Amino acid sequence: MAPPVATDTAIIEDRPAYSTKKNTAFVDKLDDVLEDYEGNYRFAPIEEAQVSRAMIKRYFNTMYERAVSDVVIVGAGSAGLSCAYRLATERPDLKVTILEANVAPGGGAWLGGQLMTPMVVRKPADRFLRELGIPYEDEGNFVVVKHAALFTSTILSRVLALPNVVLMNATAVEDLIIRTDFQGRQRVAGVVTNWTLVALNHDTQSCMDPNTITAPVIISATGHDGPMGAFSAKRLVSAGLLKELGNMRGLDMNRAEPAIVNGTREVTPGLILTGMELSEHDGSNRMGPTFGAMMASGIKAAKEAIRILDSSQIVDGKVVG
Repeated sequence: MAPPVATDTAIIEDRPAYSTKKNTAFVDKLDDVLEDYEGNYRFAPIEEAQVSRAMIKRYFNTMYERAVSDVVIVGAGSAGLSCAYRLATERPDLKVTILEANVAPGGGAWLGGQLMTPMVVRKPADRFLRELGIPYEDEGNFVVVKHAALFTSTILSRVLALPNVVLMNATAVEDLIIRTDFQGRQRVAGVVTNWTLVALNHDTQSCMDPNTITAPVIISATGHDGPMGAFSAKRLVSAGLLKELGNMRGLDMNRAEPAIVNGTREVTPGLILTGMELSEHDGSNRMGPTFGAMMASGIKAAKEAIRILDSSQIVDGKVVG
């Protein structure tokens, strides 16, 4: 049975910033708008407060609504974006919320290896490129996209165009919400969030408390170890839900890619790991500058999330049976 969509919320009232008379004057001036590149380009008039209110209203309405989500994806790299695309297109009823610590989503998928631009994708993951409409050169067992940014910009635009997807970038996950579930097990039930710039400055300022988003399924795609990499896997260890990290092994493309895809799963109740974060959790090899496993692992994570949701009884965003 499909889970209920996260509870709808009220929208903050949009109060007019100016008198009716002044707004009317603005409308009258729209006749003066002109797209002229010969020295007479004229924009529609605007007040600074209108810009602020346009952003604030929409962003904080989104935060209010997504405080209870159906699925939270942590990390908007190639695995996280592939997961979001598959999940949100197959299940448009689900509220999919993506959190990305960096300002620019995409993770390491803006470039290939050693800062070179081509992206190598081993077959059969080239099928996903065709689904997205991304051209490539066929080299037999693998294909090459002329620039990794072509993949990243394409899938990012496709994901953001989906009405059930929200992306909050420059937003760090500082912790996991872990509760005892209906079976007495420890279950990941949400994430603890903060602005990334705040998260990076906890040692320089006094208490700057976080926020929370709850969801019955969390998908973590934070990559291998780094400043914020493998976050959820490392937190499982410090929370006592995992004895120790497997730690990523040396590069072996032929072993690494199938290990990541086939190992994509719910590693603890409520938490699915995908992409290179699994290499740290499981102790599998790294694959270096090939990206097929990231796409396929993200797709498998989406399927796993749907399986969990469809087999669970969910009330107010919580698994109760």
